[in-house]
Amino acid sequence: MSGQWRQLARATRVPPGTKVDLAKDFDPRRHDSGLGKKAGLAALADATARLSELQDRFFAQADRALLIVLQAIDAAGKDGTIKHVMTGLNPEGVDVHSFKTPSETERAHDYLWRHNRALPELGRIAVFNRSHYENILITRVHPELLWPPEARRDTKGIWKRRYREINNWERQLCDNGTTVVKLFLNVSKHEQKRRFLQRIEEPEKNWKFSIADLRERAFWDDYQRAIQAMLSHTSTDWAPWHVIPADHKWFSHLSTSAVLVDTLESLNPQYPEIGGVAKRELTDAKKALLGE
Repeated sequence: MSGQWRQLARATRVPPGTKVDLAKDFDPRRHDSGLGKKAGLAALADATARLSELQDRFFAQADRALLIVLQAIDAAGKDGTIKHVMTGLNPEGVDVHSFKTPSETERAHDYLWRHNRALPELGRIAVFNRSHYENILITRVHPELLWPPEARRDTKGIWKRRYREINNWERQLCDNGTTVVKLFLNVSKHEQKRRFLQRIEEPEKNWKFSIADLRERAFWDDYQRAIQAMLSHTSTDWAPWHVIPADHKWFSHLSTSAVLVDTLESLNPQYPEIGGVAKRELTDAKKALLGE
């Protein structure tokens, strides 16, 4: 199965140094027609089991950390991805951080400040549900929100600088033992509309809809351009982006699982071997227990 996960994962990867055109390069409606939904869900169950096994070893070995960056526009399925893909993981080793609009206190700090505070420890996995990229996407579309205010005088310069800062920050993380996996859930405008209508029409989903989401939909083309620039400038050899086709939820979950399985398999975590004094202590403990 390793080859299957690798093939699915590589199909979503943004090659570093390329200029991304979402409409041409990544079809949000893409799915494996030869697999089908039923077989796809069975494959997802296999991936979940494999992910659980790999995470157990990763947690035990504890020589690296894993940061999963989950970025998307509204209704692309971030929460569902966390629910369905991470379901088999041991919650003891996973932290999910949902970053909302920064408070005034947070805005007074460097924009990476609050993300630095949420980085995972060795052996642990952290999921950023929205991330340090949210700042770039929102302020590219709404430059009037840039902080500090004097940054608004040179919007072209600030994007170039922030892309460089983020690339350097992620390089530092990788060099110091954190593997960074970046996932962009790519949903079509048509599918977003369908999901918005579903949230409005189904009472149990009303709570998911915000009129602010509809206001942001009016800036669809602006967000697409901002996302393309983000992917083009920040997909690097050490922290590449993966664009997940998100119109079909089952295939979105399967593709995301494939990326995570492929990543952990490449790290090849192993259970620590016990030897020397520790092994003798285990032998003595076994004798003591059996002698009770």
